[in-house]
Amino acid sequence: MAKEIEDLKGNGFVGFVKVSELRGNTRVIPDEPGVYVVIRDSVDAPEFLAVGTGGCYKGKNPNVSVAILEKKYVPDRRIIYIGKASLRKSYKGLRRRIRELLRFGTGCKGHWGGRYLWQLADSADLLVAWRTTPMDTPRDVEKTMLATFIERHGRLPFANLRN
Repeated sequence: MAKEIEDLKGNGFVGFVKVSELRGNTRVIPDEPGVYVVIRDSVDAPEFLAVGTGGCYKGKNPNVSVAILEKKYVPDRRIIYIGKASLRKSYKGLRRRIRELLRFGTGCKGHWGGRYLWQLADSADLLVAWRTTPMDTPRDVEKTMLATFIERHGRLPFANLRN
């Protein structure tokens, strides 16, 4: 976990709870605006599933080929998804947004972003961490985090499909 996790903690991220645990209790997550990350607690090469556990969205199949997943995966990086949650009219706080992400991973329709997460064989072991952003716009913080990741690694985190 080392440096990436310590950097996140140093930047105010908390939680670091397994997906399998959060599915039973999202009340530990604040229902405030913020950003969140999904972390794979291993730098070993992942096993990709041809058919993941993600649900459909507007009738679209969330699965892509294993070849696409292999090409998109960023080796030796633990942060595999960066997301945001706002409380503006059509947006949701962190608790609701992360709950939607987790529900999508169990086959329910909904949170289309991050859908590659659910084609990882160890998706139930992924960690979720979050940070409220009372003084900043979550989208601005997310954009900065994505830009920093791209600057350091030459591309987006594995499950982020756009900036």
